[in-house]
Amino acid sequence: MKNLLTIATAAGMLAFIACGPSAEDKAKVEKAKADSAHMADSMKAVQAASMMKMKADSTAKVMKADSTKKADSAAAATKATKATKK
Repeated sequence: MKNLLTIATAAGMLAFIACGPSAEDKAKVEKAKADSAHMADSMKAVQAASMMKMKADSTAKVMKADSTKKADSAAAATKATKATKK
């Protein structure tokens, strides 16, 4: 009886192990991992491009404001010079 129980237990363990994922299931899991990694890389690239665009826009805005301020200062200096010459 003890041998029969041991054999039945061993057979049950082998059956349980044999019911693991098939090669097709393993391929699906690997494909999902690869797709996930590709998607993450794509998102990082999009985020990096977005950050670069925001920095460029910010720099352009500062440069424009700076040039406007210089133009206003130059115009004010020209007016002041004309006013003092009169």
